[in-house]
Amino acid sequence: MDKPVYVTQYQAATAKRRKVSAFLILAVIPLIIATFVLFHQKYYMVVSFIVLAVTLCPFFMVLERRKPRARELVLIAMMCSFTVGSQVVLHIFLPVQIGTAIIILSGISLGSEAGFLIGALSRLICNFYMGQGPWTPWQMFCWGILGFLAGLAFRVGQKESLQSRNFSIVLGPVLLMALALAAAWVCWLWFPGKDESFFGWRLYVFGALGLLAGVIFQRKRLSADSITLCLFTFFTTFVVYGGIMNISAMVTAAAIPSSGGIGWEPLRLLYFSAVPYDLYHAGTAALCVFFLGNGLISKLELVKIKYGIYR
Repeated sequence: MDKPVYVTQYQAATAKRRKVSAFLILAVIPLIIATFVLFHQKYYMVVSFIVLAVTLCPFFMVLERRKPRARELVLIAMMCSFTVGSQVVLHIFLPVQIGTAIIILSGISLGSEAGFLIGALSRLICNFYMGQGPWTPWQMFCWGILGFLAGLAFRVGQKESLQSRNFSIVLGPVLLMALALAAAWVCWLWFPGKDESFFGWRLYVFGALGLLAGVIFQRKRLSADSITLCLFTFFTTFVVYGGIMNISAMVTAAAIPSSGGIGWEPLRLLYFSAVPYDLYHAGTAALCVFFLGNGLISKLELVKIKYGIYR
């Protein structure tokens, strides 16, 4: 006879909060953005604050049965300010996407809900310096979803695990991504359509399928070593962030007469033309993770242990 499995009150509350968070992030927020696109794009700031308010709901669930601790809120605010400052400064002097890297590292160390909140809030504040517009809610969602996925995919191990470079950990998911890209090439050979090369929408669609298959194949949570962090950052940034923001570019430019409006043909051209920038974005974010990942995660873990945060 199997032994009974006992679930603590904290574990039950965490599981409930995670389900609510997934529903809000993957269903409610995209519905809000879709409504904004269909009706009133000029109210992008209102929609941005609505998205931020929905993002805060899981934290109200955390604080429902206990008094809020300022140290937790201070840590989230500190990571937001660090993300905004790094992104704005390096955007001017050195064109690397360090903000994307910090969001992913924050989600790994502080959890999926905190990762989404830091990503959405940081993007909103960044755009006060870099330019607000109808793209702001889309960028908030994209940065947030990267932090959310990182919090779900990774487990933070010991110091030796952070410093290791064991390629066997991600061999299965990487092979699945390679097979997905090979399938994209074969699909282009058999059904080229109007495309002159398989570069374009196939990289995003087949890449998303390969990424999903890799997550399912991995079964256990990923270990936060250098190679795994870099590969995860590169693939998720290219496929998820790039794939969503290409749709955003088509929607926000639809009012321009020469844009071609909303349809498959303008979207296909956008996916083709966006490949170089999305590769650059994903590559520089992965490079920042390679140099910052071990140190930042280790420091955040020390802060959590010293001050008893999220315990």
